[in-house]
Amino acid sequence: MNIRNHAAHKTIILKLDSLDNDLAELLRAFSQGMNHTSQIVFGIVKPIGSGQIQKLAYRYLRDKLNLKSQMSCNVARQVSGAYKTLQEQVNIEETEWQLLEFSPTSATFSFERDFGFSKDTLSITTLTGRKKYKLLNYAYAQRYLDGSWRYLASKLCLHRDGSYYFHLACEKYIPDKKVTDASTFVGVDVGINCLAVASTTDKKCKFFAGGEIKNHRNVRKNERRRLQKAGSRYLGTRSSMRLLRNLAGRETRFMTAVNHTISKRLIEFATENDVSVIGMEDLTGIRKRMESKVSQEFRYEHSSWAFRQLQGFVEYKAKEAGIAILYVNPEYTSQTCPRCNHISRNNRSGLSFRCEKCGYETHADRVGAMNIEHRTRDLRYIFESQGGNVSPPDATRLFA
Repeated sequence: MNIRNHAAHKTIILKLDSLDNDLAELLRAFSQGMNHTSQIVFGIVKPIGSGQIQKLAYRYLRDKLNLKSQMSCNVARQVSGAYKTLQEQVNIEETEWQLLEFSPTSATFSFERDFGFSKDTLSITTLTGRKKYKLLNYAYAQRYLDGSWRYLASKLCLHRDGSYYFHLACEKYIPDKKVTDASTFVGVDVGINCLAVASTTDKKCKFFAGGEIKNHRNVRKNERRRLQKAGSRYLGTRSSMRLLRNLAGRETRFMTAVNHTISKRLIEFATENDVSVIGMEDLTGIRKRMESKVSQEFRYEHSSWAFRQLQGFVEYKAKEAGIAILYVNPEYTSQTCPRCNHISRNNRSGLSFRCEKCGYETHADRVGAMNIEHRTRDLRYIFESQGGNVSPPDATRLFA
C-alpha cells in the first residue's frame, strides 16, 4: 500500500511544582530583551530577519540581561516573527505600524539546549543555570514523553492564577493513506444549534448538540450588555471594564474546552466506524459572509462562535489518529437534497429539511453533513482519475 508521512502537532500543558524566584526573574529578563529588541525593529520602520536582529541586539541580551545564547537567539526570532505579522496586517490595512510591547508572562526555550525531561521532571535553563522542576500532571503527559514525539521550541508561561506552566510543543510523523485507498468517509457540518453533525458513507449519523452551550453563551451575552451599559453610565468604570475582560476570558476558555471535548468525541466516532477521511467545509471568509447575511441582532452569536477553532482541533486530532482531512466548497450544503440533488432555499425551514421536488425529509443539519460527505467522497474519484498521485496534506482545501 502506498503511504507517506505527515506530522501531527500537539501542545502539552504541564504544570510546574517547587517554584522559586528564578522563574520570575527569567521571564522578566526575557520580556526586557523582547522590548529592547522591539524598539530596534520599530525604529527601522520595517521588519528585518532574525539574523540581522541578532547582530544588533545580541550583546545587550547576553551582557546586560544575562540571557543564555540560545535564548538570545529565540528573542530575535520571536520579535522578527511578530513584526512580520504586523506588516502583513498593515499591508491589508487592518492596523498601522506600531511599537510592539511584551509582558513578562512567557519565554521561549529550545529543546536540549534550554530544556529537557527526565521522567516526571523538567529541567530548564534559568539566569543562574540549569534547574529542575517537578511536573504535577506527569501521568497525563506520559504518552508524549515516551520518545515517539519530537520536541520543538516551547514556552514557559505564567498563567493568570499565578501558576507556572510549560507549554511543550511536539510533533510526530504518522503514515498517511492515499485518498484513493479510502472507502469510508464522514462529512462534518459545524453550526450553532448543533455544534457538529457527522454522517458517514453508510449513513450512520451522530449529533453533537449545542443547545445547552448556546443557552450558556446567551447568559454571558446578557451579562456583557449589563456591564457595557454600566460602563457607559459611569464613563467606563474600572470595575465594569475589569469584569468585561474577565468575562471575555472565561467565555474564550469555555468555548475552547467545549471544542476540545466535541472534537475528541468526533474522532472517536470516526475511529469506531473505520473512517479514512473526514470532510469539512472550507470556512475561509466566514465572518465576512455572516456579516452580510445575518441580521445585526444575531451577528454576535455567529461571529463569536469558534467554528474554525473546532475544525482545527478536529484536524490535529485526526492527524494523530491517522485520518486524513479534506475541505470542500460550503455552498448550498444545507439547501441541496442529498437524494435528488435539487437545490432550493425553500428546501430548508429552520431545523427541518423537506425537498420540494422529491419530498425527502430529515434534520436540516444532517443534510449538511450528508452533502459534505458526498462532496468529500467525490474527491476520491477525482484523484483516482488523475492517477492517484494526490494524498494528504496536498489534498486539503480542494473543492467539489
